[in-house]
Amino acid sequence: MEPKTSANALRFSVIVPAFNAEITLRDCLKALNDQTALKADYEVIVVDDGSSDDTSKIAKQYNVKCVYQTNRGPAAARNRGVSEAEGEIVLFTDADCIPDRNWIYEMALPFEDSKVMGVKGAYKTRQTRLTARFAQAEFEDRYELLQRHVSIDMIDTYSAAFRKDIFEQMGGFDERFTSANNEDTDFSYRLAAAGYKMVFNARAFVYHTHPDTLAKYLRVKFWRGYWRMVVYRRYPNKAVKDSYTPGVIKIQALSMALALSLFLFSWLIPGLLHLGLLFSFIILLSSFPFSFKVYRRDRALALASPMFVFLRAFVFSIGSFLGLVRSLLWPQGTGFSQMQ
Repeated sequence: MEPKTSANALRFSVIVPAFNAEITLRDCLKALNDQTALKADYEVIVVDDGSSDDTSKIAKQYNVKCVYQTNRGPAAARNRGVSEAEGEIVLFTDADCIPDRNWIYEMALPFEDSKVMGVKGAYKTRQTRLTARFAQAEFEDRYELLQRHVSIDMIDTYSAAFRKDIFEQMGGFDERFTSANNEDTDFSYRLAAAGYKMVFNARAFVYHTHPDTLAKYLRVKFWRGYWRMVVYRRYPNKAVKDSYTPGVIKIQALSMALALSLFLFSWLIPGLLHLGLLFSFIILLSSFPFSFKVYRRDRALALASPMFVFLRAFVFSIGSFLGLVRSLLWPQGTGFSQMQ
């Protein structure tokens, strides 16, 4: 028997922001067309965010609503999609994601609880390169943390769903985030601060292509650190604890920031060099539990993990420092795109 999306037969709008996505969009839309959810229960809206390639042409080959706008960034594109949506629940995924056949069905299930206002799904990948495997292991580590919480405070837009009326009441995504970076964190914290319940469903997953080279991976982590500081300026309590980030990662980033500061001033006080080395050693030592966790299923990754963790802490702390400077210079949120 074909599963229904929910006992209440809710209607859904799946929104896919797309910018120069001609390479990946076709597979995304094929997957959305092949869902186990009843086709009468959902629509798909592609928002072409000013593409210069055949993104719109490809979208129009499928049974989707295609909307075009001048390039304003994914936050604005998602908001535009919501304004066009007819569904009571709006779902988001990205043009480079391939949703599992049960994705809509699994995203829908938690909404049978009337208190649930948002649902977060998961990433999977079929990649085999070491860097991509580390990125996936990071996500799985976070998913273990999320499953311990009855209510979470972070929903990533690669696999997300919200009640449309609440999404609109909360103002949608902040369009001053002009790149795909932390606009979903900002919105999630806003929902959490308002007391709305959000949950995680690991069975609602999409396949994704993670950064597969060290340079690409570190660039992502640099900008994560930069924009996260902008968000922490608004929600400082989240810098200490949230439901999505393992505490050890925050300790590693802080230890790296301290180590770099000590190295910087060691020419004034030679003893600071040794203290900086101690904090560096703490970062490496703190990576071992993660390495042990992945050892059974991926020994090569376990051996490489301390290197990834150390470099991640390095670029994240540099990005965080620059993001902190930016948030101090523009405390009211202006200048969001100064360092894109």
